[in-house]
Amino acid sequence: MAKSTKNIARRSNQKSPLPLILIGAGLIAFSLAFFIFGSLSQGSAESPEKDGPHGTPAPELTLTDVQGRSVSLSDYRGQWVLVNNWATWCPPCRAEMPELNAFYQAHKEDGFVLIGISAGDTQAQVADFVEALGIQFPMWVDMQQVAMSAFRMNALPNSFVIDPDGYVRLSWTGGVTLADLENRVTPFLEE
Repeated sequence: MAKSTKNIARRSNQKSPLPLILIGAGLIAFSLAFFIFGSLSQGSAESPEKDGPHGTPAPELTLTDVQGRSVSLSDYRGQWVLVNNWATWCPPCRAEMPELNAFYQAHKEDGFVLIGISAGDTQAQVADFVEALGIQFPMWVDMQQVAMSAFRMNALPNSFVIDPDGYVRLSWTGGVTLADLENRVTPFLEE
């Protein structure tokens, strides 16, 4: 009987490797998600015949702004444009809005415009959001998620920097900070 009590005590002192396995799997999953969704990438300029001199052409896009007016991406030809696809229900989208607004305020006099395109929200939802956060840049409503399809994206938030000639020069998926924007986008505005 004493022998079986010792075996039970010995087994209860041994630690299960399961918590370490779960932590390792979680770290791998987080790293993979960060790599896929949080990385910034330059637009391709390696195939001028296919993509043009600076990258892929931006899609033709006509939507409605938060005031109900018809607006087109081509209306901004000749300016640097940052298109940000977002939604009111998306936490990273909400978190980056003040950063985007600050960047827009700092660079709107530099031939730069930032366009927020709400994916799936109603005009009233977008208007309430813009007012509550004091967003100053143009905001478009896209209940049918046309922009997501046109830019071939299925994750939010996502952003595209379009040059004055209408080519995508930089894109990323995931939230962004003001420091990221200054480091990655400002050099284009200085070209």
